[in-house]
Amino acid sequence: MTEEFTGTNDVTNDDKLWAALAYVFSPLVPIIILLMEDKKNRPFIRAHNAQALLAGIVIFILSSVTLGCGTILWLVMFYWAYKAYQGEEIEIPVITNFAKNQGWA
Repeated sequence: MTEEFTGTNDVTNDDKLWAALAYVFSPLVPIIILLMEDKKNRPFIRAHNAQALLAGIVIFILSSVTLGCGTILWLVMFYWAYKAYQGEEIEIPVITNFAKNQGWA
């Protein structure tokens, strides 16, 4: 679990696709990825999956509490999905640090 994503040398197109799907269909796809042994052990997918799952849960709670105002944040998930599909690492202000401190990303 200490292995971190360090670059795009070992990132496949499949990794990029799964990372992007994790953001677009969060929190459903991140949960599915956690059940797939071959996907959850890939550093690029693991880093994006943890962030997408946490962001999806936070946005779901915000949308419920604020009567839909949190759905604007859901549009940002499309941008993060695009960045993940480009093979880039995403820095979500509070969520990324929390996921890394827990050892999830």
